[in-house]
Amino acid sequence: MTSYSDPSRPSGADAAALTDTPDEALRRSLGVGRRRFLSTCTAVAAGAVAAPVFGAAPALAHGRDHDHGHDHGRGQVLVPPHKRGIILYTVRDATARDPLASDLPSGFREVFKQLARHGYRQVEFAGYRQHANAPGGDNLETVEGARLLRRWLDDYGLRAQGNHGFIPSSWPLTAADKDTFKKHLEIANILGMDHMGTGGDPTGSSYRADWDVAADKWNALGEIARREGIKLYTHNHDSAYGFLLDRGPLDDQGRPTRSSGIRKLEYFLKVTDPKLVWLEMDIFWAHVAQYKFHTYTAPDGSVRENVFDPAALVTRYNKRYPLFHAKDGVVDTANGMGWDMVPFGTGDIDYTTFFSRVGLSNYRNPMVEDDNSPSATDPAQSLREAKISYDNMAALRRRRR
Repeated sequence: MTSYSDPSRPSGADAAALTDTPDEALRRSLGVGRRRFLSTCTAVAAGAVAAPVFGAAPALAHGRDHDHGHDHGRGQVLVPPHKRGIILYTVRDATARDPLASDLPSGFREVFKQLARHGYRQVEFAGYRQHANAPGGDNLETVEGARLLRRWLDDYGLRAQGNHGFIPSSWPLTAADKDTFKKHLEIANILGMDHMGTGGDPTGSSYRADWDVAADKWNALGEIARREGIKLYTHNHDSAYGFLLDRGPLDDQGRPTRSSGIRKLEYFLKVTDPKLVWLEMDIFWAHVAQYKFHTYTAPDGSVRENVFDPAALVTRYNKRYPLFHAKDGVVDTANGMGWDMVPFGTGDIDYTTFFSRVGLSNYRNPMVEDDNSPSATDPAQSLREAKISYDNMAALRRRRR
């Protein structure tokens, strides 16, 4: 197992950006893959394209979205306007709603329109299904469906920044899984994504051998994604920040029962290639991990304390964290997790300090998420809370010293 342990060194697209040609810089600014960009350029040169490839200027885009991080003397903006995003899982009831049975926004097109009105400029997909009566039909997980989604995104000034989609469960890869994975990369390129990922951890195991296998798999998948101009990322939950079982004594199945004190996802970061594998930290679940996993049993049997610092991990591995889930919580020491989810900016997680510490505000992409926003009794709740979350994210300012 190769170890990749230099997180401060520019890698992947970051290193390439230092030597970009003008054409490559243009490709990156448009957010398309190399293959698609080159084929488009060839078509233009041959006179095959008579109109701009990406259409007219988005109807709801605002020039202020690309400001320099300051807001009329009120202090430095912690999340620039063009980086304020939301994962569509937060409003999954709205995309799944039957437009023939409700006057509320329903399906991707109307939800995009509403999110743009709220102020959002980025979205992260959680799959490509919607209600069958919405424009485009129920399943847009096709090349044609992706083109339709891209048109709607452009219409409302939104940028697709990632997707919680297909990551093969098989290893080694089957031919069918490899083809499906490549189809999802093609869809990601049509949508203009820089990143494609999954909503799950690389493995649910606590044993180093299983994390080694996961690293081999993700390095291989990351190489396939890299060839298409996409950064492959994995999303965390709290268990990924628990401690790795990598020391003896062994149990009756020959597995270690104690820990060296390294956390599972930290080990994954060390043994995956920084040019091929990226991370999306769910900040809520990282705080749950801070509450739950603060001691471990050392090889000598002693119990040792090691309190998790989510922001410190991000700054240590820096550009390997291009995305976040900005999910808030209120302290609750009675539920076993330490936190209860609430709309962004209405909880106790100190996002001002977190975003100030991790920096790189024009690189990172925080996506608002609230698993509990959809309501069985209040169908307007998720989009209403999406607006509350946007306003609270927009209000974050660096504290004056």
